[in-house]
Amino acid sequence: MAGGKLIVFSAPSGSGKTTIVRHLLEQPNLNLAFSVSATSRPRRPKEKHGEHYYFMTVSEFKQHIKNGDFLEWEEVYRDNFYGTLKSEVERLWAEGKNVIFDIDVAGGLRIKKKFPDQTLAVFVKPPSVDELKIRLKKRSTESDEKINMRIAKASVELATAPQFDRIIKNYDLEVALKEARDLVAGYVGEAEPGENRAKTRDLDAGGNGTDAKNPS
Repeated sequence: MAGGKLIVFSAPSGSGKTTIVRHLLEQPNLNLAFSVSATSRPRRPKEKHGEHYYFMTVSEFKQHIKNGDFLEWEEVYRDNFYGTLKSEVERLWAEGKNVIFDIDVAGGLRIKKKFPDQTLAVFVKPPSVDELKIRLKKRSTESDEKINMRIAKASVELATAPQFDRIIKNYDLEVALKEARDLVAGYVGEAEPGENRAKTRDLDAGGNGTDAKNPS
């Protein structure tokens, strides 16, 4: 199976990693493709199946776990699962792409552990926990209770930053976008769109989960 490189962006919710990943996907010479995660959480307004997430019921998600279909997975809150399907990464590698992930801290570190020589793991650091709370409230997609749960875990996630290959401080978005682009370009090597810089690698390990982690 042909496989490209893996680029992981992780951070507490509200840090801006999704904005950075979207910017990178708009750079054709990086030859990136986005890994869509699977989740059992309810779909939010305007979210599309197969574009934002692969939405599943709890029982469907648990069956995929039993089948060993995940590269990594976790139970974020009770019956609220997130994970990366092996088939998703295999599909993108078959297209000759380098795969970019926008996932939580625990999931990002698991991928780095399984593919240490093939993965660039980047932690996006927010200006402060207070700023995170402001950003999450502006989304207007979650209850105050859920936001407070995310904020309570943010300090724990921030402590994992040294375990990543690089840390990008998202204090100024334009600066962070440029730093991220330069970093990824240096890692994958810029290519003409469609050029395959593939290696051979098998997805030979299933995911395992732990409780009480934040989603991306």
